Amino acid sequence: MSIFNFLTLFGGLALFLYGMELMGEGLEQASGGKLEKILENLTSNLFRAVLLGIGVTAVIQSSSATTVMVVGFVNSGIMPLSRAVGIIMGANVGTTVTAWILSLAGIESSNFFVQLLNPSSFSPILGVIGIGLIMFSKRDKSKDIGHILVGFTILMYGMDIMSGAVEPLADVPAFTNILLMFSNPVLGVMAGAVLTAIIQSSSASVGILQALCMSGTVPYSTALPIIMGQNIGTCVTAILSSIGANRNARRAAGIHLMFNLIGTVLFLTVFYTANLFVDFAFLSENATPVGIAMIHTIFNVTVTLVLLPFSQKLVKLAYLVIRVTDEERAATPRTLDILDERFLEVPGYALEQGEAATMAMFKEVRKSLAMSDSLIEDYSPDTVVKIKESEDLVDGYENQISNYLLTLSRKNLNEAESQLLSVLLYSIGDIETISDQVCNIAIAYRGMESKESSFSAKAVQELKVQQEAVKALVDATIAMFDDHTIKDVYACRQVVFEVVRASKERHMVRLMNHECAVELGMVLTDILNSYERIAIRCMRIASYLSQIDGRELEIHDHEHLLAISDYQELYKKYKEKYALPKQ
Repeated sequence: MSIFNFLTLFGGLALFLYGMELMGEGLEQASGGKLEKILENLTSNLFRAVLLGIGVTAVIQSSSATTVMVVGFVNSGIMPLSRAVGIIMGANVGTTVTAWILSLAGIESSNFFVQLLNPSSFSPILGVIGIGLIMFSKRDKSKDIGHILVGFTILMYGMDIMSGAVEPLADVPAFTNILLMFSNPVLGVMAGAVLTAIIQSSSASVGILQALCMSGTVPYSTALPIIMGQNIGTCVTAILSSIGANRNARRAAGIHLMFNLIGTVLFLTVFYTANLFVDFAFLSENATPVGIAMIHTIFNVTVTLVLLPFSQKLVKLAYLVIRVTDEERAATPRTLDILDERFLEVPGYALEQGEAATMAMFKEVRKSLAMSDSLIEDYSPDTVVKIKESEDLVDGYENQISNYLLTLSRKNLNEAESQLLSVLLYSIGDIETISDQVCNIAIAYRGMESKESSFSAKAVQELKVQQEAVKALVDATIAMFDDHTIKDVYACRQVVFEVVRASKERHMVRLMNHECAVELGMVLTDILNSYERIAIRCMRIASYLSQIDGRELEIHDHEHLLAISDYQELYKKYKEKYALPKQ
């Protein structure tokens, strides 16, 4: 085997790994984060969790990606450790699908229809279709499918190149002797684990082994322990991703490792013990790609079935290895832990988490606004302190969300995702400003309390109406994150403006009639101005959100809304509900 064969081998390996990466990215983009959302929501039953782990891993072609996502779920508090174990088990089974796809490369027959099953026969056609979709299609989904097809084509060409490069090894006795060393189960497991740990993919390492088998130099006695080791090596990705995560996330990565270690030890112990009595003759035969896929599947399915009844024992073992600390017991989950950096590898899902965090930030502001209700008639310093603490919390949310979204913006996002990301970035700034205005309202009441003065009964009644109208406006704006309909927000905003303007006019009349002190009038004006600013910011957020569905609407472009009958009905409803009391 010449140096050129080695260069060809490494070139084929490079194409193989790049094709797998490209295909995986295309599959992730096509899913748009939906698969991860399914994992998050539908894992209450252990058996269902295993099936979901199988299904998601089979689709995205990576058990490492699934397990890393699970580590992220556990770290952010989205998923308890007891539910994560089922997905981890299922991921090990799901990853065997790749080996079966790659095994088709070993099909040989003179029959035309059988030859069509060989990927080398149809992958060029898929490549042409994929390139066409990427170059000429305007739809993001079509481009994603194109990347999947091109990735698969490159992967299969890499597989063919590797297979051709290693064919001369069949005539090299030294290479055969090296392979026979790995017939030792311990050495074979170590070799498989190291190879997989280096390339961070058990699917890829199994594919490399299948390509090597086509040279006819790898006996099953060597392939079997290497396959066992590949399952252990794939745990490295999850372990690395858990570095810097909380202890529960590290337990999830530990479960993945323990599951494969225990499974490997049990499987090899039973297999080689049985071999002493039965003498499995196939071990001396040369392995084939189909045989590799079969061993890979039998091992993972068997281990999953055996250890499934002991899933909670694995959880307890994880807690024994990584014990619960006093700090962990005392810790309370933080709302924005959902912004886990591991999710950034799945941009569609990470964007959903960014949107959920933005809503959590807005709801915190809404809670603070509700707290200010009591200050109208019953001032409390504790309430003002709580509102200020909430404002500080929202400031922290803004920094965390904006940094997360800016990092996400450097990922591979389609046009719709980029638009949503921009909307969220604009929105969090306005939400933070609303929080500032709520804090200003509380400070205004504090200034009034320090002067030991209070509003007149009429002013109090008017403020209560305005407060309710502003809360309704904030609620309508929050609802737009789920339903991008702007009519409610605009109608309520118009009513808030009218109520505030009418209240200012009434206040001027009371001032002229000496029914209100000038100093109190300044406090009232500050509060009313804050209500107006909140209404303006809500309208800005609503305008951003309305653009998500392609219905661009400028903040002051409302003429067409005024002509819509259901808008007029909404406006009338809000006007009647939040009418100021008669003078």
